[in-house]
Amino acid sequence: MAERIAIITGASSGLGREFIRQLDHFGEDLFPAEKDGIPVRPFDAFWVIARRRDRLEELAKETKTPVRVLPMDLTDKQAIEDLSALLDKEDPDVRLLINAAGFGKIGSWRDIPLAQVDQMIDLNCRAAVDVTQICLPHMQAGGHIMEICSTAAFQPFQYLNVYAASKAFLYRYSRALSTELRKDRIRVTAVCPYWIRDTEFIPVAQKTGDAAYIHGFPFSDTVDHVAARSLSDASLGLSVSTPGPVCTLHRFFSKLLSSDLLMWIFEGIRRL
Repeated sequence: MAERIAIITGASSGLGREFIRQLDHFGEDLFPAEKDGIPVRPFDAFWVIARRRDRLEELAKETKTPVRVLPMDLTDKQAIEDLSALLDKEDPDVRLLINAAGFGKIGSWRDIPLAQVDQMIDLNCRAAVDVTQICLPHMQAGGHIMEICSTAAFQPFQYLNVYAASKAFLYRYSRALSTELRKDRIRVTAVCPYWIRDTEFIPVAQKTGDAAYIHGFPFSDTVDHVAARSLSDASLGLSVSTPGPVCTLHRFFSKLLSSDLLMWIFEGIRRL
């Protein structure tokens, strides 16, 4: 029987790391599985992917489920080829894929170097799609894919323009893929959280130039709540998870209001 695995990208910190912690503790409840009619753990191992090997090795020591450490930079095409070759060689049963690797910068277009613009597009768009594409041949009925998008996917955002656009791409890709895979009984959930205050994302995103383009992050969420809510939504088979009140309201109003009006509202909010 093929090894049943969960693959988590962006696993060295933040939301990716929290997903692993919660799957390790609550995976049987969220994604129950059985063999010959007997309940079993849903995952034989976690394959964890990020650039920082030391962080991944620390994570492996803290996790009851066996962890396979794969230090990779997914913006490097060679990493995608290496992961694809490993999957083809071992042919595991990928029960869950979580694409949590992501990168964002806040600021004027003048302040963000071209290399960082390219990195956002590469990691948030191309790498997420590439990892999904190479995992799908190893997924069976009952498998799950979670693409970590953002509430930024629901509208254009000034001073967050490339990041928001990259997440809109991933959101639309996820929604379409969900429909394509329905006949195969593989579920896809686009996870669209609001700001998460206790990860590295906001501090890294703000390190752009001297000006503060977003002055505050009111009603921001916590990583444990976002992970728990989105895993629960995925286990229920929801195609979109808005794991909090702000992103839920944002999704609703983005269907009613024009992009121009939403950006005008954000212009006031970002100055608070």
